[in-house]
Formats: sequence, structure tokens, C-alpha cells
Amino acid sequence: MARSKLVLRVSLFLVLLMFALAFSVPVPYVVVRPSSTLDTLGENEGRPVVEISGPARVYPTTGRLLLTTVGVGARGERHHLGSLLRAWWDTDKAVVPKESVYPDGKSGQQVLEANLRDMNKAQDNATVAALAYLGMSTEQAKPTFHTGRVGGPSAGLFLALGIVDKLSGQDLTGGRTIAGTGAIDADGRVRRIGGLPMKLLAAKRDQATVFVLPRAECGEADRAGNGGLRLVPVETLAGAVDALKALGTGGKVPSC
Repeated sequence: MARSKLVLRVSLFLVLLMFALAFSVPVPYVVVRPSSTLDTLGENEGRPVVEISGPARVYPTTGRLLLTTVGVGARGERHHLGSLLRAWWDTDKAVVPKESVYPDGKSGQQVLEANLRDMNKAQDNATVAALAYLGMSTEQAKPTFHTGRVGGPSAGLFLALGIVDKLSGQDLTGGRTIAGTGAIDADGRVRRIGGLPMKLLAAKRDQATVFVLPRAECGEADRAGNGGLRLVPVETLAGAVDALKALGTGGKVPSC
């Protein structure tokens, strides 16, 4: 009997020790959160997010076109099981492996620089795709962008839509607040992105009613839930423009 009690006490001690270690030893994960949005028809730090110079006419716009972003914990941020469990239960946060954000041991500064290079490429692609859609060249209009320290490729679609709205006079928003995300190539094809659930939350927080996304992300959107947003999937810049026009005229709008 005494031996059984000793074994039970040792077992209980080991279980408690394992729990203590699990809740105190850092684990290789980071927390992702909804971050800021940028209105590509508006301003950032006192300058137009999409600024157009040259002889082409720039039309007034209404509403907002919000590109959405996510915030990621710092590389040196330390989490233990307890804090991650709280984040898992918090619908405004997501938990991802640290290596998916900071691959190959890259520092936070290296990741930031890579993301800014991706943003520069997105801006170039958005310019080429938008001007080609409009049948214009950089001799008629030269877009420049003031996106601050926002990085990554997924702003491309909404930068392109901002250019089209300003140079076409089509009033793509119809006065609405429309948010979204999507990488874009120089031919105007819309590509997949990451962080969609957090971007949907950012859009809802900033009073958007419509969310434009790559069609390839519909499955992820279904799993995340639309939060009351009208989801509009697109595959090309031309398709996105047509969808926004249809919203204003009551025409057929694509859905997930």
C-alpha cells in the first residue's frame, strides 16, 4: 500500500512538472493579428497613397478602396503554451510557426527588407497592369506610391484599382468602403495571398461592406467566415473592375 501511494505521488509530481515546463518553456510560434488598412484613394501621412503625375487627367473619387494588412509578432517575441492557448481562443488572433514568417533564421530586419522589395514589385506590376487596362503609358501618367512600411506583394490589386479609379473617372466604389487583397502580375492576373482571416477582420473593423479577394482564396474565406462582408472573388484586374461596376449598377457580381 505504501509503495502504491509513493508511485501515485511521484506520478502526480511528474505530471505537474510536465505542465509547469509546458507553460514556461518558449515554443517556436508567433502571433498574427489584423493590422492597418490603407485607402488607395486617400492619403497616408499627408500624401496620396496613389499619386499620379503627368498630363493625364486625374478624376475625383468617392468612397474608399482599403488594402488590408496583417501584423506579425517580432522574431524575438517569446511565447509559452499558456499564451499561445489564449491566442488560439482569441478570434482576433492566429498562431503560426515562427519559421513560416522568419525562414532560415532570418532577422526581423531581413524579413522587413524582403517584404519591402515585394511591395516595390507589387507597385511596378500594379502600374503596368493598370495602365495597360486603360490603354495608357507612363508618358501619359506616372503613378507613385506612398505606402510607408507596408510590405509584401498582396497590395498589388488594390493599388491597381486605385490607379484605374483615378484615371478612368468610373467611380468604382459608388461611395462604398470596399476592402480587399490580392497580389497581381504585370498581365493583370490576380494571385493568392496569405493571412486572409486577419485581413477580413481588419476590413470589418474599418467599416468595409465588400471584400474583394483572389478566387483561389474562396475556400479559406469559407473556413474563416465572412463576418458579414460581401465576398467578391476575382481572377484578373479587368474582372475586379467589372465586379465593382456591377455592384454599382445592380448587375451580376461574382461570389464565392
